[in-house]
Amino acid sequence: MQVVPVILAGGSGSRLWPLSRKMYPKQFLPVVGEKTMLQDTVVRASKLTKDGAIVVCSEEHRYLASEELLSSGIKDAEFILEAFQKNTAASIALAAQHIINVREDAVMVVLPADHYMCDENYFYEIMSKAIELAKQDHIVLLGIEPTSPETGYGYIKKSDKEISQGAYVIDSFKEKPSKEIAKTFLESSDYFWNSGMFILKASVYLSELHKYRYDIYGACEQAMLSSSKDSCFIRPNGEIFSECPEESVDFAVMEKTKKALILPFSSYWSDVGSWSSLWAVKKKDQNDNAITGNAFCLDTKNTLVDSREKLTVTLGLDNLIIVDTKDALLVAHKSRDQDVKNIVNELKKDSTHVLTELHRDVHRPWGKYDSIDKGDRYQVKRITVKPKAKLSVQMHHHRSEHWIIVSGTARVSVDGKESLLTENQSIYIPVGSIHYLENPGNIPLELIEVQSGSYLGEDDIVRFNDIYGRA
Repeated sequence: MQVVPVILAGGSGSRLWPLSRKMYPKQFLPVVGEKTMLQDTVVRASKLTKDGAIVVCSEEHRYLASEELLSSGIKDAEFILEAFQKNTAASIALAAQHIINVREDAVMVVLPADHYMCDENYFYEIMSKAIELAKQDHIVLLGIEPTSPETGYGYIKKSDKEISQGAYVIDSFKEKPSKEIAKTFLESSDYFWNSGMFILKASVYLSELHKYRYDIYGACEQAMLSSSKDSCFIRPNGEIFSECPEESVDFAVMEKTKKALILPFSSYWSDVGSWSSLWAVKKKDQNDNAITGNAFCLDTKNTLVDSREKLTVTLGLDNLIIVDTKDALLVAHKSRDQDVKNIVNELKKDSTHVLTELHRDVHRPWGKYDSIDKGDRYQVKRITVKPKAKLSVQMHHHRSEHWIIVSGTARVSVDGKESLLTENQSIYIPVGSIHYLENPGNIPLELIEVQSGSYLGEDDIVRFNDIYGRA
């Protein structure tokens, strides 16, 4: 039987703001090591099987996700693109339906894209046991042996009934507890953190979902039956999927099914769901400071500093979180890190909401741009276009643009007239002109764009043709 990794990459990671944002969440960031969390997850999963992975992510993250896998040497993955976030019950159902429709059946190894673990050999040992149990029609959930009274995790209580391979029937699920209750869980040997890692047959999951939540099952089945495919991207029918109830797999299936088992996982693990948990997994200096980027710490201890642009200097601090990005600075006590998500929710209510959505560096399928200056009637961007990439054929109603080539070669068309521009050359695009920009070379194209006009919003783009399907 095939073993198919199913990577859930749809999270927003709001508790790691301002580094993690809606359009560039933590799974696409190198927050622990040099690789991004998605890359680590997919490479780890690829060693379990030769069968291609399925990545479930949002439509707006499709090119980020595909580039992460390609740069890691993973070329046979498929991507199921969710037009709406409907939580894990639906995400897993979409992948299971695709497997049943295309591959008949398989054991799914369902992994969130944003987990950290230090002992991969132990991970493969546990997964081997879980896969064998799944082949016997069990639904296996990895339970992490707790090391502290965490209030940010859900807990699972195992029963006394051991099935095999060290796996137990699940007694009950516990919501995120208070500190006092979490301490009692830690003292007991029966409670485990809910890892969100599931190993189960596609057919078994669909059968149980059909039994307990037919509304989710039916919406996902119909959305996949009328899905479309473009290269490696699979798009469930958005109109049908929009009606799917939003529910976690725990509530929809795991708390109801008789097939659920917990398999204890006793190696170090973290979902890196907060700045404190990130501090815990990162390498530290002699004062227990975890430093990323450009920082100098004096008489400072137990502090996380992430400063990837300017120099950040600390003096006489203890137990803080300091995160500096191009457009936002977070300073918080480590004990309040779970409340960062509340900051994000508050920012969404006013004009600062864009800081929860985008970084100053905005990634696009063809490359990225950095808005380096802005005024009433002008905006300046530094644009990077990847080799062989091309921006859409487009026009603007309210702004003109002036492009100055910094490095590389640009092929530019303005109202049908094509030009080849190199370093220190420039071109002007008047309001209303139909134009495009392309990098025909083998190195990145860097240019400065100066926009001027009465309205400079990103929605002042009329696309006529686009190789990335955005027209």
